[in-house]
Amino acid sequence: MDKDRASARLRILLRHLGGRSAGAVIAQPTSEGVSPASFHPQQFQYTLDNNVLSLEQRKFYEENGFLVIKNLVSDADIQRFRREFERICRNEVKPLGLTVMRDMTITKSEYAPSERTITKVQDFQEDEELFRYCTLPEILKYVECFTGPNIMAMHTMLINKPPDTGRKTSRHPLHQDLHYFPFRPSSSIVCAWTAMEHIDRSNGCLVVLPGTHKGTLKPHDYPQWEGGVNIMFHGIQDYDKDNARVHVIMEKGDTVFFHPLLIHGSGRNKSQGFRKAISCHFAGANCQYIDVKGTSQENIEKEVLEVARKRHGVNDASLSLKNL
Repeated sequence: MDKDRASARLRILLRHLGGRSAGAVIAQPTSEGVSPASFHPQQFQYTLDNNVLSLEQRKFYEENGFLVIKNLVSDADIQRFRREFERICRNEVKPLGLTVMRDMTITKSEYAPSERTITKVQDFQEDEELFRYCTLPEILKYVECFTGPNIMAMHTMLINKPPDTGRKTSRHPLHQDLHYFPFRPSSSIVCAWTAMEHIDRSNGCLVVLPGTHKGTLKPHDYPQWEGGVNIMFHGIQDYDKDNARVHVIMEKGDTVFFHPLLIHGSGRNKSQGFRKAISCHFAGANCQYIDVKGTSQENIEKEVLEVARKRHGVNDASLSLKNL
């Protein structure tokens, strides 16, 4: 085992010394430049030793908390995911446990089965076609760089960001994904988020605050936005306004991997089309569930439990975010 690991490290080093430029290996198609920091390999805290990530890519993720891998998911797979989402929207399939979400500006009179009325589906683990995303070897190869080889798929989403109605409700406030997760350690969790089409600032690309994954989980609540905000779109109330924002421009098939403490959000969709992305949060099997009572996550626990009571008639007083 030690020989294998030493051999893998040597291959990485030889590749690094072989004249490849940093630009050739750092997957970083953003609208602003972000540079990897200069530090020694023994300081790596957020990536694991293997022969997948280059030294430059590891440095970039360690310093910034995210990494984009270009053209990772095939057009054919993305088309299959798109077709399955359309089938769900038309009520042709109803996967067990699936949560269907709509923008707050869509009235009930507009609830006719159509992808124009559904902005997100969550928890698609019982949909065999969509869950294929979580099992793609090309995705798991990179996930293992952050979680280790024993991987759990924890939370799934296909996001269909709608054209903004003018109330700016298609925005997603700056937040940390760990706010929604009652398990730790955060260093063993990573999100894989794949663009299903070209995504830029015009249709509401991701915006990240590089380096914020090195901080702690901050209190979240609903932002006081004039046009309102969608259910459970909590945001950070207190963050460094001077922290440089990076808009992550992506092409279809590009995949960004990011840390659950990275502060990120997305802008409003100013285009006339829907902006689609598919994602899964993965965790290492070493993660353990925690009780969030008495923590900053207690407000999201209360909201999730209230939704469970209304939708599923669950009235168990002992129910918690952990066991739900």
